[in-house]
Amino acid sequence: MIERYTLPQMGKIWERENLFNAWLKIEIWSCEAWAQLGRIPQGAVEEIKRKARFTVSRIDEIEQEVKHDVIAFVTAVAENVGEMGHYLHMGLTSSDVLDSSLALLLVEATDILLQDVKELMDILAQKAHEHKSTVMIGRSHGIHAEPITFGLKLALWYEEMKRNLQRLEKAKETIAVGKISGAVGTFANVPPEIEAYVCKKAGLKPAPLSTQIIQRDRHAEFFSTLAIIGAGIEKMAVEIRHLQRTEVLEAEEVFTKGQKGSSAMPHKRNPVVSEQMCGLARLLRSNAMASLENVALWHERDISHSSVERIIAPDSTILLNYMLNKMKKLIKNLLVYPERMKKNLWLTKGLIFSQRVLLELIAKGISREDAYQVVQRNAMKTWQGEEEFFDLLQKDSDIQKYLSKEELSACFDLSYHLKYVDTLFDRVFKGK
Repeated sequence: MIERYTLPQMGKIWERENLFNAWLKIEIWSCEAWAQLGRIPQGAVEEIKRKARFTVSRIDEIEQEVKHDVIAFVTAVAENVGEMGHYLHMGLTSSDVLDSSLALLLVEATDILLQDVKELMDILAQKAHEHKSTVMIGRSHGIHAEPITFGLKLALWYEEMKRNLQRLEKAKETIAVGKISGAVGTFANVPPEIEAYVCKKAGLKPAPLSTQIIQRDRHAEFFSTLAIIGAGIEKMAVEIRHLQRTEVLEAEEVFTKGQKGSSAMPHKRNPVVSEQMCGLARLLRSNAMASLENVALWHERDISHSSVERIIAPDSTILLNYMLNKMKKLIKNLLVYPERMKKNLWLTKGLIFSQRVLLELIAKGISREDAYQVVQRNAMKTWQGEEEFFDLLQKDSDIQKYLSKEELSACFDLSYHLKYVDTLFDRVFKGK
C-alpha cells in the first residue's frame, strides 16, 4: 500500500539510477578539482565528463565478481570513458563517494519533507481557526476535566509541528556535510582543496574532521528527528482514534463513498488511517534506534552501519513523506461534530466546574482543605448518579454560608474557561 502511494518525487531519490548518478557527480567534481591543482589534464576532465556513463546492469555484473559496489561502479564508468578512465577515483576511498552522495540524497529528501510539514501546518492552522470557538470537554487521564475548544487542540498540534519544522531544518544542516579526505581522513592522498571544491559544488559543508567516514552521530540526529516528527503524527492520530470511539464520537475520519469498514460488520466506520499512522511511527522509531547504534564503529571505520543505512535512509524518508501526506488529507477532511461535543460536555452534570467553586470558596476565606472537602463531598454524589452538581451545592448548608445563589451560578459560566482563547491563538499563530 505504501509503495503504491509513495509520491514519485521521493521514490525517485532512492532509485539505484539516481544513487549512481550522485556517485558520478562526486567522481567528476573530484576530477575537476584535481585539474585545478594541475594533477589531471583539463582535456582529460572534459573527456571524462563527455563519456562518463554507466548502466545498472553492468555495475551489477561486475559486482558479482569483485564483491564491492564502488569498485564495480568505477570500473563500469571507466569502461565507457576509455583511456582517461584511470583518473577516476584518484586518491579517494569508497566512503568519500558514499558518504558525500548520501548527504546529497538526504538533503534532497529533506527538502520534500520540509514542504510536507509546511503544508500540514497550513491545514492545521486553517482547521484550528475554523474551530477556534467549538467548545468541547478537555480530558485528563481520559476523564472529563474542564472545557477547552477543539481549535485549541488543533493549535497545539500546529505548535508542535512548528517545532518539528525547526528540528528538520536543523537536521538538514547537520546532515549536509561531505568528506573527501581519503582512507582514514588524513588527506594523505587527496588534499583538502579537493574536498573544499567538491563540497562547494555539492552544496555541502566539509566535515571539520572525519575518519574514513562522516561520523554517524549526524545521521543519528537526522533519523531521530524523523522519528520525533512521526511521534507527533502518532499523537494526533491517537487523539483522533479516541474522539472517534462510538461512546465519544466528537470527530472522525471521513468515510468515503464505497468505503467498507469490516468484512463482517457492514456498520463499521473505523479510524484506519490513524491506526496506520500509529503503526508506521513505530517503524520510524526503530530506524532511529538503528541509527543510534551506528554511531559506535570500530576504530576509523567498519561497515556495520552501511547495510543498516541502505534500508533506513529510503525507508524512513519515504515513510515520513507518506505519513505527512496522509495526515494532510485526514486533517483537511476530518469530520467534526460540535453538537456531540456539547452533549458530552454536560455528561457529568456540571462536575467540570468543581475547581471554580473550590476557588470561590477559598476566596471567601475558607481553608483550601475544608473547601476541597465540601466540594468533593457533593461532587461524589453527582458522580454516583445523584442530582445535578449545581443543585446539590445549592442545598448544602456549608456552601450557603459563603456563596449566594447568584455567586454559585456564576461559577458555572462556560465563558470563564474560554476567556483566553484569543490570547493563546495569538501566541501560536502570531497573526497567521
